[in-house]
Amino acid sequence: GMAYRREDIERVRDLTDLVELVAEVTKVRRSGRSVMAVCPFHQEKTPSMSVDAARGLYHCFGCGKSGDLFRFVQDTQAVDFSDAVEVLARRAGVTLQEDADAMKRRDRRQTLVDATVLAVDFYHESLKTGRDAGGARGYLRSRGYEADVVERFRIGYSPTPGEELVGHLRRKKVPEDVMVTAGLAVRARTGKVFDRFRGRVMFPIYDVRGDAVGFGARLLEGGEGPKYLNSPETPIYHKSQLLYGLNWAKSEIVRGGFAVVVEGYTDVIGLHLARMPVAVATCGTALGEEHLDLLRRFSERVVLMFDADEAGINASLRGFERSVPGDLDLRVAALPSGCDPADVVGAGEIEVLRTALDESTPLLQFRLERLLDGFDLSEPEARGRAVRAAAEVVARHPDAVTRHEYGVLVSRRTGVDLDVVVRAIDGAVSGAKTVRPTPPRPIRPLDGVEKAERDLLRLLLANDPGVRRHDLTGVFSRDEHRAAYDLLVPVLEALDPGMPPDLGSLLGDDDSEVAVMLRGLAFLEAKPPTADEVVRKVQVGALERRIDEMRVRVEGLAPDSEAYTAGFQELIALERRRRELSSQE
Repeated sequence: GMAYRREDIERVRDLTDLVELVAEVTKVRRSGRSVMAVCPFHQEKTPSMSVDAARGLYHCFGCGKSGDLFRFVQDTQAVDFSDAVEVLARRAGVTLQEDADAMKRRDRRQTLVDATVLAVDFYHESLKTGRDAGGARGYLRSRGYEADVVERFRIGYSPTPGEELVGHLRRKKVPEDVMVTAGLAVRARTGKVFDRFRGRVMFPIYDVRGDAVGFGARLLEGGEGPKYLNSPETPIYHKSQLLYGLNWAKSEIVRGGFAVVVEGYTDVIGLHLARMPVAVATCGTALGEEHLDLLRRFSERVVLMFDADEAGINASLRGFERSVPGDLDLRVAALPSGCDPADVVGAGEIEVLRTALDESTPLLQFRLERLLDGFDLSEPEARGRAVRAAAEVVARHPDAVTRHEYGVLVSRRTGVDLDVVVRAIDGAVSGAKTVRPTPPRPIRPLDGVEKAERDLLRLLLANDPGVRRHDLTGVFSRDEHRAAYDLLVPVLEALDPGMPPDLGSLLGDDDSEVAVMLRGLAFLEAKPPTADEVVRKVQVGALERRIDEMRVRVEGLAPDSEAYTAGFQELIALERRRRELSSQE
């Protein structure tokens, strides 16, 4: 199919009355504001398909089909997306301009990059001269960043009023659809566009070529919302393939023979200031295969440098639950607990970093040592559990010789005979090879907490002011709820509380599980409970899950270990917090 310009597609959307379109295919019944249609996608006599002309979406309560005008034509006329655009454009009298594909894509990429560069310059300027940028300048000074650092990393500030960047880009003749597609602006239901980022310190993110493709944005003290916001996925910003700082670090990485992966943007900058310009960071996501593919081009050796507490390490390793790349020397340099690289540099203790790098251990060895520290190896049963758990970890390494060497290490540490350890590892390897296909999740009724999470998402779809006050990162129990939250929050951040987002352009032609669920929620009639009630319910649910997890962890630890004491204290704190929340009913 042909590719058409986004602005033409949006014009077709604006000029098409979805109710009329549906009425050409099936019986439509209007009662007051709501419009119900006999669903053309399944056999029925009573209309159960709700059509919302204002939002340009439909949803059938009978068979669950939902979408926008293009999806409707695709499904009723069995055509693909670009054919549907052509059909509807003819009907609406819109002349489509074709993207001469490759050239257009290149131009399109350039258009988005150019718009992003304008934003980088605008934010940078408003950091230096903006009336309300005092807080941002103070924050950067407190981190020890002088003017040359701000200049080198093009750090900026996004003004708090919601239309400053949009106005600036308009004056520079950037079309609105480009602002939205580049992730710089967000469209409200009224069709108006607003700045996506407001009142934040802006770190421009460049791709490996050095093109500006997006931003990481940090909230200032006293601001509302998530601490970090990133650009959304766009045609030029793919977080699974981006590493902050790689554009500056790549030649040094080649020269020095290793890359250092740290957690945050300020850590990357900190290491650059410490004359170790080999640091990169992921952009709000765990380190994954594609990131390693990127680093592999420059070096065989990758060192993960994190603060030694559980959370930092675990977050960084989430990508390697199932396997460890065999062709990379992937190492861990643990900093003293509670320190991140930026703090260490700020305190002038650059030696600490050098020592951590010199003493770095291979990722698997690090994981094994951490794992074995959690067992009381004086007890036979604990030794058995330790060997089984260690075998699972070792089995992830693709190379048989390396696995054997780790077997020797486990045998030495646990005192269990080497041949027993080797058998356990071989068992775990063959167990990992016969991967059982995961059975489809049984559709079970939602429990109370999950229902509350759905209510919470409904309140977010309406941009309910009561929900906006809370940072709900990490409270959702189901993956699709978490993904829905991640999709909505950055859009809502750009709009004033109470102003609903434009769901048509956000969810219209997206067929992911998450979009389908959100479209369904958008059509529920019953009023959700009040924000405070829902938020509390969801937070209590999240606490209860944390408490259960902690309990299991603490029960597996030796009672006289530091980890046990720390875990036990955390349990008590969690219980107290749960009681406080529950008593607010």
